[in-house]
Amino acid sequence: MTNNKIRIQLVIPNLSPGGAERILAYLAQNLDPLIFESELVVIGKPQKDSYEINNIKVTYLNKDRVLSAIPKLAMTIKNKKPNIVLGTLSHVNFAMGLISILFPKIVFIGRQTSIVKIYKKLNTQLIFDWYSIIEKVALKKLDYIICQSSDMAKDCSSIYNIHPNKIKILNNPITDNFKLKPTSLDNNSDKIRFITVGRLVEVKGHNRIINVLSKFQKSFSYTIIGDGPLKDEIFALAKKNNILENITHIPFTKNVSKYLNDSHFFLQGSLTEGFPNALLESCAVGTPAIAFNVPGGTKEIIKNGVNGYLVNDEEDFLATLNKLPNFEPKSVSEAVYKKFDKAIILKQYQSFLQSLIKKNNCV
Repeated sequence: MTNNKIRIQLVIPNLSPGGAERILAYLAQNLDPLIFESELVVIGKPQKDSYEINNIKVTYLNKDRVLSAIPKLAMTIKNKKPNIVLGTLSHVNFAMGLISILFPKIVFIGRQTSIVKIYKKLNTQLIFDWYSIIEKVALKKLDYIICQSSDMAKDCSSIYNIHPNKIKILNNPITDNFKLKPTSLDNNSDKIRFITVGRLVEVKGHNRIINVLSKFQKSFSYTIIGDGPLKDEIFALAKKNNILENITHIPFTKNVSKYLNDSHFFLQGSLTEGFPNALLESCAVGTPAIAFNVPGGTKEIIKNGVNGYLVNDEEDFLATLNKLPNFEPKSVSEAVYKKFDKAIILKQYQSFLQSLIKKNNCV
């Protein structure tokens, strides 16, 4: 009976191509319908959708900003009376922390997506960060916080003073049915094909990769998928270092897997990553990765010599590029599927959510 199901609302800012939105939309559509009655609540408007949602109810709040949507979100929760509300991204978590005060019998869960201390170091313009002070209070009001990696859990506990018992580590799943690249892909090609997928922002570290590739002596092509405010700066650096002609820029595509499949190596220059979906997807199709060993989930995905390499600095990165071995695509793919297959992660989410209901005796 419907009344015996666990009623859950999953809250996202919009249905943009972002990884956080996509993961929560995937969960909303794939939680066992015999156990869960799921509803996706979108802060934004339908015309901003980037992909279809099927088989579940979707409620749009038609707001441009999360903070302005707080009254309407609270009313939606009051009317629907869910057992669990699960949101993702900092502004949504902040809003839910405030709203949770009004609904003590509902379990509120926030899902973190980044290593906050790194972003704070990058944002040096703030003299008095009032938002962070209020955010700390709001997040402590949540019943639980999901973190995507061990580093993120430690960061969350430290920054927000959250007790470890209120933090649950759940990795991201490989949500799509990726096609494994053929083993016949020629790794002995005269031109090595590199690729990076991610927004053109400081934390993604594109400049570090440009610096490394400018010193790489072999013939190569480099595809950058993504757009952002640092586009001009990144390509100006590439021009200065005489490698602009090696680069193909694709601001946006819904067919990322094709480009990952056609590449020899995925390059990640990030200063931090919560749990890098693009890197995970690259490995899923069989394309190994070279990535900086930084705080976050990267080190939980990459196993040296199996599906890529972790490097410590630009010198180490270049040295690794200069001695790239051949990787067997099937082995690269299996290394991530055995840990992050969607069936595995979905089961972990369902078990966690069910345990909360049993603990709180909400149904």
